[in-house]
Amino acid sequence: MKTTTTIASLGAALGLLACSGCAMAQDSNTLRVGLYAVFYHVKADDVSGPFVPAGVNLDVNDVQTVYLAYIRRLSPHFDLELTAGVPPRTDTVAKGPATLGSVPYDGQVIGTVKWFAPTVLVHYKFFDESRALRPYVGVGLNYTHFFQRESTPAGDAANGGPTDLNLSDSWGPAATVGIYYHVHEAWSVIASYSISRVSSNLTATTSGLVRRTHIDFGPQAFVLAVGYSF
Repeated sequence: MKTTTTIASLGAALGLLACSGCAMAQDSNTLRVGLYAVFYHVKADDVSGPFVPAGVNLDVNDVQTVYLAYIRRLSPHFDLELTAGVPPRTDTVAKGPATLGSVPYDGQVIGTVKWFAPTVLVHYKFFDESRALRPYVGVGLNYTHFFQRESTPAGDAANGGPTDLNLSDSWGPAATVGIYYHVHEAWSVIASYSISRVSSNLTATTSGLVRRTHIDFGPQAFVLAVGYSF
């Protein structure tokens, strides 16, 4: 009877361990969706090229979009995150002289662009997994690709005709700090603040005339998202 009880107890313990392993495996992946607010701190060289007066520069408007991310649990304290947002349309705003000749310039939206910026981050989560609230920090690599680059009518007028825009891709470091909160079972919420280095060479071509500038976008992003683990 004692042997039977011992075997039964061992079987129950192994069953619990197996279920625990299943739960851990099910919780190894998390999908997140939320709000992605990007605030730019632009530093750009003055535009250079034919017929460009001194002080012609530009700025970029802040944007909000949908945040999407996949998180892979590596250990009780480390996660791997692949994050991106739905590519938003971003306005480029003229900065400098009030007019170029007789054409209004300062404050005009002179171009639009969409960008796709996947970022890979490794997170370190503080405290034990039994804690519902866990702050975290992360570092990683950002890649930004610009597409659907378009000059607006105001941009064409300032440049002297229909203008083609080109922006080089960017690679740079990224970092984040955030708070993770386990709500219930598979559900969680996070809030985070991130920075990354994004820079690009802008080329504007108008009837064979080429103007150039280098832009450091200096993006900072706030995210509020909900996650589902499986």
